[in-house]
Amino acid sequence: MSSNILKEIIEKRQNDINQLGLDFACQIPESRKRKIHPFINEKGVILEIKRASPSKGDIAPNLDAAATAYEYTKANAKAISCLTEKNYFKGSLNDFVEVANTLDKLEKDGYEIPALLRKDFLLSTEEIDISFKAGADAVLLIARILEKDIMLDMAKRCASHGMSMLIEIRENKDLAKLKAIADEIDHKYIVAGVNARDLKDFSIDLLTPAALLSSIKEILGENARVVFESGIRTAQAASFAGSLGFIAMLLGEAAAKKPKDAVNLVNAFVNAKQNKNSKQWLSYASMLQSKKEKGITRPFIKVCGITNKEDALKAAELGADFLGFIFCKESKRAIQALNMPEIVASLEREGFRNKVKLVAVITETNSEEAQLAYDMLAGGAIDFIQLHSCGKSIENGQFDSSIPHYAAVNINCEEDLKDIDGLQLLGEARILIDAKVANQTGGTGVRIEKRLVEKVAKKTKLWLAGGITACNVAEIIQELKPELIDIATGIEEKAGKKDFSKMEMFFDNIKKVTGER
Repeated sequence: MSSNILKEIIEKRQNDINQLGLDFACQIPESRKRKIHPFINEKGVILEIKRASPSKGDIAPNLDAAATAYEYTKANAKAISCLTEKNYFKGSLNDFVEVANTLDKLEKDGYEIPALLRKDFLLSTEEIDISFKAGADAVLLIARILEKDIMLDMAKRCASHGMSMLIEIRENKDLAKLKAIADEIDHKYIVAGVNARDLKDFSIDLLTPAALLSSIKEILGENARVVFESGIRTAQAASFAGSLGFIAMLLGEAAAKKPKDAVNLVNAFVNAKQNKNSKQWLSYASMLQSKKEKGITRPFIKVCGITNKEDALKAAELGADFLGFIFCKESKRAIQALNMPEIVASLEREGFRNKVKLVAVITETNSEEAQLAYDMLAGGAIDFIQLHSCGKSIENGQFDSSIPHYAAVNINCEEDLKDIDGLQLLGEARILIDAKVANQTGGTGVRIEKRLVEKVAKKTKLWLAGGITACNVAEIIQELKPELIDIATGIEEKAGKKDFSKMEMFFDNIKKVTGER
């Protein structure tokens, strides 16, 4: 697949317009036949009529648009998104008109029908008019592909028809376009959406929507209607998205493949409430957004295997973002429970507690040490649980997903990458990878093979541990561009005791390679 598939889609679409016209040779009513329905006024899900995609190929090639619209209506969708792009998504305006007609029939039969969204790569105000005639209650405007002035004209045309717009945001520069529209258009017509999928290469990051949420609310107000778009395929992932504070979720592949099962995903999203896990990931997403706005390229740093207050304070002083404590009695770096209150108190006293996140690393979810970690988290002494080599507990539903957490997976071959795929499918926002060595779960001092790391980096934002030292950290940052680096043995004097000179060299080398002052 091309590295700039978005450009290809638009070029082919423009060629089709030149040859076929703005209606793509489809049968469009000469004037609108249906009333306008409100678009996303309360929490709910947008289910998508989608036969294919550039990233997945055929998804549901034999999909019946009218029958699918009926199933989505029964599943209590708040809106139906109908793709009309033909080259990569195998949709059409004929599908769209068919769905509009189906919804009108269902409404006459007494159903509460969803709003209808035209999802396409619209390029002009004339396409807004076509969408209105075809029966759209809302259209997608992709900020990334539209110049500000053209986008504003398209937004004004939507409002003049009484139609809503779903303005898709992906990058910081898109926010200026959203603000230009918000300054001139009644907000009742504006719904913002953030795509978890990057339309350049179709990679997915579930935290991209969370990172932009607060910025959008600054523009549209605290009651802004913001949609979490793409990347959700399971009820667990839908629940995670629903806990982050979005009014709606746009669901494509998972719904199109099994329309009759869509209700489970709808309910998971709608019933999800904010919890401690979502609050911590929102906080982390804000950290990501702040770094991006400031142009900071330095990865987050987690110093792990800390056992005493001196090492904790030194790591925090040098700029660590996370401090890790091993809650596993078999580990040579296990934290003594009695030391934790003193460490936390020292960090608070020196003004570091609000600058670092404290992580309890557990290797079993039902051990005494794990319960101690849970208790400390409940009391505010710990911020995250790292589930090291016990990700199966997440997959089997044996871990309370409302607890702030992430999984760590040990890998040494391609077969191990399936564990990452499984966790991503369940909506795990970040996954740390470490080297797999015999029966060790961490602190191996061994690097993961570079080709495996590169494959992981194509699946998820890279959180990297294993064999990192002051001597190789600059090379790792330059070549692999990790979002987070986790170091333990590489800056130790001995197991459980850090070497301050190695720590200083480690942070100095990071500053040199990232240009940090």
